[in-house]
Amino acid sequence: MGRAGCLAFFASDVSEERSTKGHEVLFRGSFCRWLILMTRRRFYAPPSAFSAELDSVGLASDEARHLRDVLRLKPGDEVYVFDGTGSEFHCRVEESRRDSADLKIISKAEPARPESPLQLTLAVALLKGEKFDLVVQKATELGIARVVPLITRYADIRLRDETDAVKRVARWQRIALEAAKQSGRAVVPEVNNPVSFASLLQNTADGMPRMLFSERAGQSLSEAAKAIPAGVSRVTALVGSEGGWADEELAGARDAGLTVVTLGGRTLRAETAAITVVALIQHLYGDLK
Repeated sequence: MGRAGCLAFFASDVSEERSTKGHEVLFRGSFCRWLILMTRRRFYAPPSAFSAELDSVGLASDEARHLRDVLRLKPGDEVYVFDGTGSEFHCRVEESRRDSADLKIISKAEPARPESPLQLTLAVALLKGEKFDLVVQKATELGIARVVPLITRYADIRLRDETDAVKRVARWQRIALEAAKQSGRAVVPEVNNPVSFASLLQNTADGMPRMLFSERAGQSLSEAAKAIPAGVSRVTALVGSEGGWADEELAGARDAGLTVVTLGGRTLRAETAAITVVALIQHLYGDLK
């Protein structure tokens, strides 16, 4: 059933829900609501692009070109714009140019998908090629709040200089934005600048539960979870590289109060481990139930 069919279905007599096919109707109605949310034409604009009165917003560069050249939207068409911090708005296109677009805000809208109640930070060792890209993308879809690239002893890559780091972070931030747009989130996770493992240990001693996931020398997640309150609102999870953690890194983590956790008996690729960790923690403390 297409979008038009869904709208026509909603306009039908609601008494049909009391018929012998009521369960089927309710199912179809839920599917239609899901379909309409999934087919939202969503764009991103930073908070600074919104007018002070919140009655207009401007799209720039890639977003404006996507609106005009890819979706071929015209003045009068309606879209949704989110600001990356949790707010989303129902808008109407007023003017569309090559590299910019002006939109009128019709009303504030509920984001297509709710945010997890858990503020989960994933600190993951730098990985080669597109592996880190994949982690950022999937972690965003799973509701991550922040990604911290880690420089560890056995990290798969080494940053050449500060310029290299800036370029990589900009790329990962774009991936997080696209993943947030695709998954219906109105919040774009923050991707931090790469930090050393020792620096992270020093800067996160604020009482937040912190778990380091290792291929060895750790306890099970179920055991570790017993020490963490069910209603916890913030968690930091650390995942190493393909080469794992050095002995001194594991010792340093324990000295800093981190819980070392080992997942099962199988060896996981680093990117698989990172995505799995996010899903498991979101299941325990977030909204993946």
